[in-house]
Amino acid sequence: MSLLHSPIPVTPRGQGLIARWADQIDVDADTPRITIGEGGTPLVAAARLSAALGVDLHLKLELTNPTGSFKDRGMCVAVARAVQAGAHTLICASTGNTSASAAAFAAAAGLKCVVIIPSGKIAAGKLQQAQVAGAQVIQIDGNFDDGLDAVRELSTRPGIALVNSVNPYRIEGQKTAAFEVIEDLGGEAPDWLCLPVGNAGNITAYWRGFQEWHAAGKVATLPRLLGVQAAGAAPLVDGAPVAEPETIATAIRIGRPARGEEALAAVAESNGRLLKRTDEQLLSAYARLAHEAGIFAEPASAISLAGLIVALEDGTIERGSRVVCVLTGHGLKDPDSAARIVEPTLTCGPSAAEIAAVLDLA
Repeated sequence: MSLLHSPIPVTPRGQGLIARWADQIDVDADTPRITIGEGGTPLVAAARLSAALGVDLHLKLELTNPTGSFKDRGMCVAVARAVQAGAHTLICASTGNTSASAAAFAAAAGLKCVVIIPSGKIAAGKLQQAQVAGAQVIQIDGNFDDGLDAVRELSTRPGIALVNSVNPYRIEGQKTAAFEVIEDLGGEAPDWLCLPVGNAGNITAYWRGFQEWHAAGKVATLPRLLGVQAAGAAPLVDGAPVAEPETIATAIRIGRPARGEEALAAVAESNGRLLKRTDEQLLSAYARLAHEAGIFAEPASAISLAGLIVALEDGTIERGSRVVCVLTGHGLKDPDSAARIVEPTLTCGPSAAEIAAVLDLA
């Protein structure tokens, strides 16, 4: 039995993203319904942060996707279409999350996966995810943008499918997150959607999803978009490519966003805003997510909250607004960053008295 017509098991999350949204995305009856349980991620009301910031804040937990990031949402469609087109190999350049997702879906579909990573610029947890799933990882002496140039060229060879966000099917899958936000808010869009911007595929995808449902009459209003870049990797904010991008947020350490023009258009059309935050500011937000919402997200995710905080301070976003912050990746992707904000472990003897003494209990 061929893969194209083989049965795809139903996952605990349901039927899978492609099957659920087949009439809303660019697939057809012959596109295999490949799934590893992607999509259907929670939208969580953040009560303590809402009270502290003076907004109705909800967190879109894309970090609960199977490989721990939003990449799974678009990757399933890109890989299904690659299988349908007869590809035998997936290839991507990655700062981490794309590689983990591509490797997982390649394993599920029975394809080879080749991952190009920048030298010394990838969190160990993400790299290991790709390797465990069987990907062939090649580290280059260059940055992400150099890697993307190379894989674009390599993907012109027969049977090799490029699955970076320049692949249009990635955007088709990712736009379904906007549909879920609308559903979870009772058929309404938020006033503002805040999200990290690296290669700019996600902000492009969300805007497409909101626009499509607005055009179809499924939602009455459109949200405004707040895209947030790291100060050391902010080409869209600064208006020029960054030759050597640098930030602790490895997921958005990109100097030439592949979908930069589309992101700029999305922000302009939504009457939104792009801004940048320093690593210190995103680490502060990273800690607040954990301490005040109980959510362990990777640093790049936290920059959406860091952007919201400054947008509230300067009046861009009004107090009382309904806001969704998209958290794109799980904190376990980059555990080394957590060491920057945690208290040291205390040690003592095993008795209750000794423990009480360390805790300074009366």
